[in-house]
Amino acid sequence: MRAALAGGVGIPLSLIDREIPEPGPGEVLVKISACGVCFTDFNLLRGHFPFARFPIVPGHEITGTVEALGSGVTGLSVGDAVGAQFLYDSCGHCDYCVSGDQILCPAKRITGVTADGGYAEYGLFKGGYVTPLPAGLDPVAAAPLMCAGLTAFNGLRRAGATASSRVAIIGAGGIGALAIQYAVAMGARVAVIGRSAAGEGTAKDLGAEMYVASRDTDPAAALKAWGGGADVILNAAPSNEAASAVLTGLAPDGTMVLCGYDNTPLTLSAQPMVLNRLHVMASPSGSPHDLRDTLAFSAQHRILPKVTPIALDEAPAALDAMGGGSGGGRRVITFA
Repeated sequence: MRAALAGGVGIPLSLIDREIPEPGPGEVLVKISACGVCFTDFNLLRGHFPFARFPIVPGHEITGTVEALGSGVTGLSVGDAVGAQFLYDSCGHCDYCVSGDQILCPAKRITGVTADGGYAEYGLFKGGYVTPLPAGLDPVAAAPLMCAGLTAFNGLRRAGATASSRVAIIGAGGIGALAIQYAVAMGARVAVIGRSAAGEGTAKDLGAEMYVASRDTDPAAALKAWGGGADVILNAAPSNEAASAVLTGLAPDGTMVLCGYDNTPLTLSAQPMVLNRLHVMASPSGSPHDLRDTLAFSAQHRILPKVTPIALDEAPAALDAMGGGSGGGRRVITFA
């Protein structure tokens, strides 16, 4: 099979041939249909994950079909359409695992970071961490739901977004565009904060009622003028500074959830937080049951990202473009 391999920090991806693996006990061999190119993959090559295992096959937004099952795997059959996510596996016996919060397991492994991922024609995954795809979901368009969709949907749920909420989304890229659609489908009113006015049309096409260009308008003040502030702010931008600038746009008892971030310190003003009982939290991807809910909700409301299919050979150039700020939309590696 063909695969793309990350040899280390700062080393470009190399395209290699290797043997198709055989599933061992508890493992599932997946013939991969598609794998999204995520900003996490770019950050892997930049050294943002000191715990990464190199060499590694990147990619964690994976769809495909079950090719073979190892002993002990139940609930799946050869030929099933499935997805694999950021969470590769976990210990299975800590308090987080037994309560269904496997994403918080201290011993978890991460697909494409500490275990081989989806930039390959076949992949080995763990039986309990492979999720059936709902009928009718296109496997190419659905690939980013395994990370961007899961992160957006779960972040909104964890922050308490409801049909009566005013929800502000910072950034309308991969996570942000899906968060807009999920919040609208939940019945919430939605505002979007972008850097320039160029993103207004896209945000409103996705269902946002208000758009704020932060280069031209104080985003926190704009949100406060929007009925007293946002009940939930979801930061989908890879910028802590963007999140800090909007904090005071929360309504009293409001929650900011960090889904996007960078490696700089997060600076928050304590006084408005104390006086208004504001909450700040972060939400990493999700556990297997969270992905099932994300996919079910996406299928019910017909929420899919707009994607650009690319070949495996184009993955290095796609990551380079992402680093230069010209990714050109959500790229998805497809396999014939």
